[in-house]
Amino acid sequence: MDNPPIPPRFRERLRLILPPDRFASCLEAMHQEPATTFRINPLKSTPARAIESLQAAGFALTPLAWKADAFVVPHAQRRALTEAAACREGWVYLQNPASMVPPLILDPQPGEWVLDLTAAPGSKTLQLAGMMQGQGKLSAVEMVRDRFFRLKANLETHGADWVQLYLKDGTGVGRTCPEWFDRVLLDAPCSGEGRINARYPETYAYWSEAKIREMSRKQKRLLSSAAKALKPGGVLVYSTCSLAPEENELVVAQALEWGLEIEPIDAPCEGLPGLTQWQGKDLPAELARCLRLVPDGLLEGFFVCRLRKPA
Repeated sequence: MDNPPIPPRFRERLRLILPPDRFASCLEAMHQEPATTFRINPLKSTPARAIESLQAAGFALTPLAWKADAFVVPHAQRRALTEAAACREGWVYLQNPASMVPPLILDPQPGEWVLDLTAAPGSKTLQLAGMMQGQGKLSAVEMVRDRFFRLKANLETHGADWVQLYLKDGTGVGRTCPEWFDRVLLDAPCSGEGRINARYPETYAYWSEAKIREMSRKQKRLLSSAAKALKPGGVLVYSTCSLAPEENELVVAQALEWGLEIEPIDAPCEGLPGLTQWQGKDLPAELARCLRLVPDGLLEGFFVCRLRKPA
């Protein structure tokens, strides 16, 4: 039986969000098998050791051009990769390259106290832990109980059991921990538009404009909490795996009203600037400093913004 089509209204909105020369290629990418990509976990292995193990097991590795410890394998090898010793032992972690971008933009420094506000299942928490190498403190918050324990297991398997974990609602962290953290990552819950794939109806079964509005309300509450938890002078990275401006630019525009400033992004890979107009309304010009990653067969869709709280 053929899969149901991607919702027509989603396609209409996508055409408004993307430049004309990117719409067709994005839609085409959403009809392909998702790429199988991973990065090497420095908390458990060296690149040389992991690469040797995987190549000896017959995996065809193609390095990611902009991240030396990340690789692509053929889709046909995906299941074998998840069952390989390197994966079971936590040497490698399956993660889409777009998902690797927000921690790179946050750029934690040795000795800092970093917060991952909505952390499960732990992909970015683990990446931050690898970047920090235990030099400083990393706190991770997740409010959904089963997702919290999945996060905990993930970090333990991959050698990041030193991360401080909290089962609590992220919207309250700003009140209980005001101006504690040097850097905050808010990879916010979202509608998941960037992961929509025509081959997998479950990726768009629950998509609707009502869902986008619901997510936007949650995101604004979480971003307010993140901003309050950030020290003056600190850096906050807001990201989603959605393409919707209501979940991205319009949420970040609220942070500008609170006094945060958008910083330019030195993007590791190609993307589009944030929108400065949506549905006939002008948005703050600074939003062009944001980054929108468009599905292209390798990358999933993502939005990333780097904010700074004035000292």
